[in-house]
Amino acid sequence: MTRIDAKFAELNAAGKKAFVTYVMAGDPDYDTSLEVVKGLPGAGVDIIELGLPFTDPMADGPTIQLAGQRALDGGMTLERTLQLAADFRKTDDTTPIVLMGYYNPIYNRGVDTFLADAKAAGIDGLIVVDLPPEEDEELCIPAQKAGLNFIRLATPTTDDARLPKVLQNTSGFVYYVSITGITGAAEAEAGDVGPEVARIKAATDLPIIVGFGINTPEKAEKIASVADGAVVGSAIVSQIASGKSTEEVLAFVKSLADGAHRG
Repeated sequence: MTRIDAKFAELNAAGKKAFVTYVMAGDPDYDTSLEVVKGLPGAGVDIIELGLPFTDPMADGPTIQLAGQRALDGGMTLERTLQLAADFRKTDDTTPIVLMGYYNPIYNRGVDTFLADAKAAGIDGLIVVDLPPEEDEELCIPAQKAGLNFIRLATPTTDDARLPKVLQNTSGFVYYVSITGITGAAEAEAGDVGPEVARIKAATDLPIIVGFGINTPEKAEKIASVADGAVVGSAIVSQIASGKSTEEVLAFVKSLADGAHRG
């Protein structure tokens, strides 16, 4: 059982929904980023998605693109991203960390080396948005063998013919992308999301977490009410980009967490 599996078992036993946050590793700099990540569990975050900076993040909107560029400009690398996770693990051995990014940096490092390093750093799962199920032998199956969850994205365009393929080697949870398009581009609507979550739930026992387009406590509550939890990324990254202090960022995160947990 991974930390992700354990967290969902704990939330399920308590009758609670999950609140998941995305932050870009190294944005705006290493020390500030680590400080924010360390503060997330205390602000009510159940699972941390840690963004791996990449030069061509095709699924991401301007907010996360710019965060990745700031991190890269500050010298952030895959190695330093794993170091940030390892530094977090020195004081927190229970909060799950999902590394979210693109395949190119992993491929360049070498899959076996990367998986060993990720496991040693305390990473629990991977979301690699540009590797479809047809490429499962490339990273997904080796990751599962190494004890890491491989989390797949389903979208409004994932029809009933495609869904079984998407789910076949997925573990940890399913990330449902609530809108078509890039991160931060539109707002999620619970009325649209609910039937889609129900459709996916009919095909899997995994938790369904909904992300993209959630930017207020009220929105987090509404989305969590029709799913197993909510993910917020761009809204938090925007707070960091605006120069807010760590305390202000974490206060905003707590308001979102409180909303999701009411869902």
